[in-house]
Amino acid sequence: MLRTALCLLSLLLWGNAHAAPPDAAREQALVRMVRQDCGSCHGMRLTGGLGPALTREALADVPLESLAAVIFHGRPGTPMPPWRAMLSEPEARWIAQRLLQGFPEEMVKAP
Repeated sequence: MLRTALCLLSLLLWGNAHAAPPDAAREQALVRMVRQDCGSCHGMRLTGGLGPALTREALADVPLESLAAVIFHGRPGTPMPPWRAMLSEPEARWIAQRLLQGFPEEMVKAP
Protein backbone atom coordinates (compact mmCIF):
# COMPACT_ATOMS: atom_id res chain seq x y z
CA MET A 1 0.00 0.00 0.00
CA LEU A 2 2.73 2.46 0.98
CA ARG A 3 4.76 1.48 -2.08
CA THR A 4 1.76 2.17 -4.34
CA ALA A 5 1.18 5.55 -2.72
CA LEU A 6 4.84 6.48 -3.16
CA CYS A 7 4.78 5.42 -6.81
CA LEU A 8 1.67 7.50 -7.45
CA LEU A 9 3.19 10.50 -5.68
CA SER A 10 6.36 10.12 -7.71
CA LEU A 11 4.38 10.00 -10.96
CA LEU A 12 2.36 13.07 -9.99
CA LEU A 13 5.46 15.06 -9.08
CA TRP A 14 7.35 13.96 -12.19
CA GLY A 15 4.38 14.76 -14.42
CA ASN A 16 3.98 18.22 -12.95
CA ALA A 17 7.66 19.07 -13.26
CA HIS A 18 7.79 17.87 -16.86
CA ALA A 19 4.54 19.33 -18.15
CA ALA A 20 4.42 20.73 -21.65
CA PRO A 21 6.34 23.99 -22.13
CA PRO A 22 4.36 27.21 -22.42
CA ASP A 23 2.99 28.08 -25.84
CA ALA A 24 4.48 30.97 -27.85
CA ALA A 25 2.06 33.60 -26.49
CA ARG A 26 2.70 32.56 -22.89
CA GLU A 27 6.46 32.52 -23.53
CA GLN A 28 6.26 36.15 -24.65
CA ALA A 29 4.24 37.02 -21.54
CA LEU A 30 6.85 35.30 -19.35
CA VAL A 31 9.70 37.14 -21.08
CA ARG A 32 7.89 40.43 -20.54
CA MET A 33 7.23 39.56 -16.88
CA VAL A 34 10.87 38.72 -16.23
CA ARG A 35 12.15 41.79 -18.06
CA GLN A 36 9.68 44.14 -16.33
CA ASP A 37 8.85 42.65 -12.92
CA CYS A 38 12.07 40.80 -12.14
CA GLY A 39 14.04 43.59 -13.79
CA SER A 40 12.73 46.07 -11.23
CA CYS A 41 14.95 44.40 -8.61
CA HIS A 42 17.51 42.49 -10.68
CA GLY A 43 18.14 45.34 -13.13
CA MET A 44 16.44 45.92 -16.46
CA ARG A 45 19.32 44.10 -18.18
CA LEU A 46 19.28 41.48 -15.36
CA THR A 47 22.80 42.52 -14.42
CA GLY A 48 21.95 43.18 -10.78
CA GLY A 49 20.39 45.83 -8.60
CA LEU A 50 18.58 45.26 -5.30
CA GLY A 51 18.74 41.57 -6.24
CA PRO A 52 21.74 39.74 -7.69
CA ALA A 53 22.54 39.50 -11.38
CA LEU A 54 20.57 36.91 -13.35
CA THR A 55 22.96 36.64 -16.25
CA ARG A 56 24.14 33.32 -17.65
CA GLU A 57 27.60 33.99 -16.20
CA ALA A 58 26.31 34.88 -12.73
CA LEU A 59 24.13 31.75 -12.62
CA ALA A 60 26.68 29.34 -14.12
CA ASP A 61 27.03 27.27 -10.92
CA VAL A 62 23.36 27.35 -9.89
CA PRO A 63 21.48 24.07 -10.41
CA LEU A 64 18.36 24.36 -12.58
CA GLU A 65 16.06 22.89 -9.93
CA SER A 66 17.35 25.28 -7.25
CA LEU A 67 16.80 28.29 -9.48
CA ALA A 68 13.30 27.14 -10.43
CA ALA A 69 12.46 26.59 -6.74
CA VAL A 70 13.61 30.12 -5.83
CA ILE A 71 11.47 31.57 -8.62
CA PHE A 72 8.43 29.57 -7.59
CA HIS A 73 8.77 29.71 -3.77
CA GLY A 74 10.80 32.90 -3.24
CA ARG A 75 13.37 33.32 -0.49
CA PRO A 76 11.80 33.86 2.94
CA GLY A 77 13.42 36.68 4.90
CA THR A 78 14.58 38.44 1.72
CA PRO A 79 12.88 40.76 -0.78
CA MET A 80 12.58 37.80 -3.24
CA PRO A 81 8.85 36.99 -3.35
CA PRO A 82 7.29 33.70 -4.38
CA TRP A 83 5.85 33.88 -7.90
CA ARG A 84 3.61 30.82 -7.51
CA ALA A 85 0.47 32.96 -7.65
CA MET A 86 1.40 34.03 -11.20
CA LEU A 87 3.34 31.00 -12.48
CA SER A 88 3.02 27.26 -12.65
CA GLU A 89 5.98 25.12 -11.61
CA PRO A 90 6.73 24.22 -15.25
CA GLU A 91 6.72 27.94 -16.12
CA ALA A 92 9.16 28.67 -13.27
CA ARG A 93 11.36 25.89 -14.65
CA TRP A 94 11.07 27.37 -18.17
CA ILE A 95 12.22 30.76 -16.85
CA ALA A 96 15.10 29.13 -14.96
CA GLN A 97 16.20 27.28 -18.11
CA ARG A 98 16.15 30.51 -20.13
CA LEU A 99 18.10 32.39 -17.43
CA LEU A 100 20.78 29.69 -17.46
CA GLN A 101 20.98 29.96 -21.27
CA GLY A 102 20.99 33.76 -21.35
CA PHE A 103 17.53 35.31 -21.08
CA PRO A 104 15.90 36.44 -24.35
CA GLU A 105 15.04 40.04 -25.08
CA GLU A 106 11.41 41.11 -25.08
CA MET A 107 9.90 41.15 -28.55
CA VAL A 108 8.07 44.42 -29.10
CA LYS A 109 5.43 44.46 -31.82
CA ALA A 110 5.59 47.31 -34.30
CA PRO A 111 2.41 49.45 -34.42
